Amino acid sequence: MALEIERKFLVTGDGWRAAAREVVPMAQGYINDQKAMDEGAMKASVRVRIAGEEAFLNLKSRELGHTRQEFDYAIPVSDARALLALCVGGLVDKRRHYVQHEGHLWEVDEFLGDNAGLVVAEIELASADETFTRPEWIGAEVTDSSRYYNLALATRPYGQWTADERAGLVA
Repeated sequence: MALEIERKFLVTGDGWRAAAREVVPMAQGYINDQKAMDEGAMKASVRVRIAGEEAFLNLKSRELGHTRQEFDYAIPVSDARALLALCVGGLVDKRRHYVQHEGHLWEVDEFLGDNAGLVVAEIELASADETFTRPEWIGAEVTDSSRYYNLALATRPYGQWTADERAGLVA
């Protein structure tokens, strides 16, 4: 079983841009929606992603928090395009920037389209208690806030959030 241990943070400012070593455009969608997950009808999200010239089918368990089961399979880009047409909700378009900081790789997602204006950073860890140094451009942690999960952003994009939601005043 594959486990993903990941923490997610809001990004403040552009200090990360100079350190970005690679940028990959991504388009992704979900075969299931947030409602199916919330109601317990499905226990895993099913994602289709095109990342640059590669494509993947991904299944991720629905636990809230930093540790989830994750399965990722390479698929032909043509299959991914066909599957994206079958997805529910909207597509999530973003640019992923890879940034090294003090021995860890940070993935900074700069969202486009209906999620424009949202920038989050994720760090994958080897264990839940692994220590790491937060770069100066890291803001509030949102690991436990499902609204920042890509599945939720496909269902209800950042562009539809209220000012209080964007400010983190609403759970």
